[in-house]
Amino acid sequence: MVSEEHLCACRYDVALDVNVMGVKHMCNFAKKCPNLKVLLHVSTAYVAGEKQGLVQERPFKNGETLLEGTHLDIDTELRLAKDLKKQLEADVDSSPKAERKAMKDLGLTRARHFGWPNTYVFTKSMGEMVLGQLQCDVPVVIVRPSIITSVQNDPLPGWIEGTRTIDTIVIGYAKQNLAYFLADLNLTMDVMPGDMVVNATMAAIVAHSSSSLEKTKPYPEPHAPAVYHVSSSRRNPAPYNVLHEAGFRYFTEHPRVGPDGRTVGTHKMTFLSSIASFHLFMMLRYRLLLELLHLLSILCCGLFGLDTLYHDQARKYRFVMHLVDLYGPFALFKGCFDDVNLNKLRLAMTSNHGSLFNFDPKTIDWDDYFYRVHIPGVIKYMLK
Repeated sequence: MVSEEHLCACRYDVALDVNVMGVKHMCNFAKKCPNLKVLLHVSTAYVAGEKQGLVQERPFKNGETLLEGTHLDIDTELRLAKDLKKQLEADVDSSPKAERKAMKDLGLTRARHFGWPNTYVFTKSMGEMVLGQLQCDVPVVIVRPSIITSVQNDPLPGWIEGTRTIDTIVIGYAKQNLAYFLADLNLTMDVMPGDMVVNATMAAIVAHSSSSLEKTKPYPEPHAPAVYHVSSSRRNPAPYNVLHEAGFRYFTEHPRVGPDGRTVGTHKMTFLSSIASFHLFMMLRYRLLLELLHLLSILCCGLFGLDTLYHDQARKYRFVMHLVDLYGPFALFKGCFDDVNLNKLRLAMTSNHGSLFNFDPKTIDWDDYFYRVHIPGVIKYMLK
């Protein structure tokens, strides 16, 4: 499982290769498999961008965007990335670092031009469009998980790999080095344990491959992909405050011990509920002091280690602001993912299979899950 940070901040050319061309290559390969019963594609619920209200389980139309008055041409996007890469490779003064930055900037610029918040969800949306264009002769299923969290039960409670957005809060509590964070504690964080996402995926495969077995020949007409939101915001919403309170309670009762052997005290964090307020806070609390440090470094000609200190603090400041830029749309997401298709799939399962392959978020007690399973899992498998 790749971390969200890497995916959201990825190069445009790499994201296009994986999330768009990868889908095309897999579809072409699938057409050569005579015994294939179903083609399943794992996307993300956040292809909805920053949409508010109820987000329906429906596939994207070719060229559809999230910004009125724009039209997306996938071939144009592929060409833009290819042309920029050639241009950068031809520039003798261009460094690998400059090339990475240029490609990341292009991805963010193009994503936001069409209404998506970052390169990852933008290219995942294009991948879904490609899937709809190629029209395989077998049922096509798109599974859209929301934020995937640690395994609840099977095979190992608490197991997790890769940092999710919400785990920044957990790690901040654990280390007590994160005093402020961007989040509205009253908003819903749409999360699903990893084993439930797997269970829903397997159920969708079985359901659609079973229906395809009844077919004696390929579909006479192209069929739109079936879409499933594997999410919790509709059936069992969990506000960010549940995680906040569970984290404070857990680390108060199970305080960490620092490198010096002393107990690390637990203090509640301050949350800022809008990107604008976070930017203002960071400017008043850190940016002005950073500029003052820069000025002192220049006046002192870099003596006393001021130059090194400035560059180190400036790098950390840029990193935090970059994360806020990327994660803001997720942390402040105000939509609700409809799961009517997934609920129909859940109801169609037998009672025995339903208990074995549970993916009903209503069975989760979020406070207990975060306190007993997820937070200990983050500490054990991520902070080690």
